[in-house]
Amino acid sequence: MRRFPAEFSELLKPRAVRHGGGPFFAASDLVDPATAAAAFALLERHLAPALKPLVRAIPPETITNQTRNYQERLPKTVRNRAADIDGTRSKAAKLAARIGLGEMLSSPSYLAFAEKLAGRKLDPAFGRQVLRYGPGDYAGPHTDHHPEEPRARDGYFDLHLSFSNAAAARQLLVYAQAGHLDRAVDVAGTATIAAYRLPFWHYTTPLEGKPDAARWVVLGTFLYA
Repeated sequence: MRRFPAEFSELLKPRAVRHGGGPFFAASDLVDPATAAAAFALLERHLAPALKPLVRAIPPETITNQTRNYQERLPKTVRNRAADIDGTRSKAAKLAARIGLGEMLSSPSYLAFAEKLAGRKLDPAFGRQVLRYGPGDYAGPHTDHHPEEPRARDGYFDLHLSFSNAAAARQLLVYAQAGHLDRAVDVAGTATIAAYRLPFWHYTTPLEGKPDAARWVVLGTFLYA
């Protein structure tokens, strides 16, 4: 595969249509393994040079400024590499267009698939981003709640297309249900498609595997129509 298909539906196995349920959905059987490996190779070869480190460590003052027992307040922490692929001007957007990723994410079948999982109409103008997790990369507990943004404060929708290499052994997406972080799914398979009805509490554990382990995430962020 030299380019991503023009239609997102062509990336999926035949009849690979799912409906969402609850705040989080994940499936690892919607993309053929050979197709997933080809998608990973395209991202690794063409988009890796455009990524920038995304690093937010735990601020020391979360401990040094603590004056009472059980006063912990942990802001969102993260370590991976990322790039926005919106528009046409940035280096990452141009590279995404070169390999057909931008066209696939703009296809009617991509929006239709997202709407099936969301269970409602979505704004066709949405944000696009790519992330790459290497060994030990993670995202700490957070809600993805944006109360200061009028159109997002009552919720929005994320669709993650995830492609990992054979060196990746495990990476868990842990999320809350009924007030406890007691649900988890491994997202380090060859291909995982995950959908998030945000906001809710969740985190991604450090990527485990060999030194060359990697997991790419192609992320679409949708406001509700």
